Amino acid sequence: MKAFFLFSSCILLSFYSTSQMQAVRGKAAYPFWMNLPSDSVLNSKPPILIFLHGKSLSGTDLNKVRKYGVIHEMDKGRKINAIVVAPQVASGSWDPDKVLSVLEYVQRTYNTDSSRIYVVGMSLGGYGTLHFAGKYSDKITAAIALCGGGNPKDAQNLASIPLWIQHGNKDYAVPISESEKMVSAIKKYNPANLIYTIHKGLNHADLERVFRTDEMYEWLFGKVKR
Repeated sequence: MKAFFLFSSCILLSFYSTSQMQAVRGKAAYPFWMNLPSDSVLNSKPPILIFLHGKSLSGTDLNKVRKYGVIHEMDKGRKINAIVVAPQVASGSWDPDKVLSVLEYVQRTYNTDSSRIYVVGMSLGGYGTLHFAGKYSDKITAAIALCGGGNPKDAQNLASIPLWIQHGNKDYAVPISESEKMVSAIKKYNPANLIYTIHKGLNHADLERVFRTDEMYEWLFGKVKR
């Protein structure tokens, strides 16, 4: 029995010593989860990936942010060679300036690659992604917005970065017209930077499956800011 407890303790110590996921509070305008890559990646100017959640994960319980999306996929075993941050908004819409404060904290704390900063969000987070990238396109390398929308006034800035907008045509929570409005506005400036994917037959929640695909991460990390 003593040997069993010793073995179990070693397993737990091994888990906690290799776990790189941490809750960060009081360092930026939003609390957030942060996952650090392996030391070899961390010491080689890693990229940064920001995940913005939807309305159902809003609140003050940071654990809700792990229910779906990038952090959830990492909990299930996905390895991402980047510093991944997932802030939480308590209520209302995402504030681009507050998202920026999270990014700037990470950049102050770690030696990261400013040419590889990515943002992805779904639903409320899709709006947040387009608002954030629209205001700070000079800082963002590429972005993916799922079943969201945005402000057409940001279209010119958004057209300056690689952008992938996706929406289900059976979405009754956020109508597909919200994405189409942004697609039309962006195409007036630079359609070459935009990919627009309509997921036929999929509803709002179905877009969560995009986070499970390798394609999303490969597309993002394949972009480097010139």
